[in-house]
Amino acid sequence: MLGFFKRLFGGLFGKSESISIGFYGPPNAGKTSLANQICKDWTGEDLGDVSKVPHETRHVQFKEKVDIEYKGKKLTFKMVDTPGIATRIDYEDFLKHGMKKKDAKKRAKEATQGIIESIKWLEDMDAVVVVLDASANPYSQVNVTIMGNLVARKIPVLLVGNKIDLKKASVKKLTSAFPEYDAVGISAKEGTNMEDFYAALFKLSKKV
Repeated sequence: MLGFFKRLFGGLFGKSESISIGFYGPPNAGKTSLANQICKDWTGEDLGDVSKVPHETRHVQFKEKVDIEYKGKKLTFKMVDTPGIATRIDYEDFLKHGMKKKDAKKRAKEATQGIIESIKWLEDMDAVVVVLDASANPYSQVNVTIMGNLVARKIPVLLVGNKIDLKKASVKKLTSAFPEYDAVGISAKEGTNMEDFYAALFKLSKKV
């Protein structure tokens, strides 16, 4: 409902000074790494911790105001980094990373709650950046579920193929899987192609 009123009054009084952009995707795709790279480029501080263990981010975290510039133009937005979306969470998966059973069960519970929280936050998003691992199969159940949810909500989307520094990475596979969206390939870890990402982000903001 909040999203409805934001769009309603935005149409009556012109675009708001700041828009809300959510970063969504499966676990370990690089959402927080990308958010941290943006913060590094424009605010000088990280947004959250990253880890090779799935579901390191288990609560929605955000930076209220991020100002970026591209070719003389300025964009102000609220950056919302969400927990990774998964169709299945099993505490035994965390045991493989050396976690104790008690800690693994706790993380699995928190990760499940984080997914629910992520979906609820979609109501407040003006646009969404979907971060996918460009070296992985784009037709996974998780990816299809995420994209289907966004199509149903008619939210403007930018598709980001992360980890293009890996040999198996292919942005073309992502665009073939989801041709209805603009896509850009980056390496959040290496900071590669961030200029292209910012250009695509400005283009996304115009669709709000």
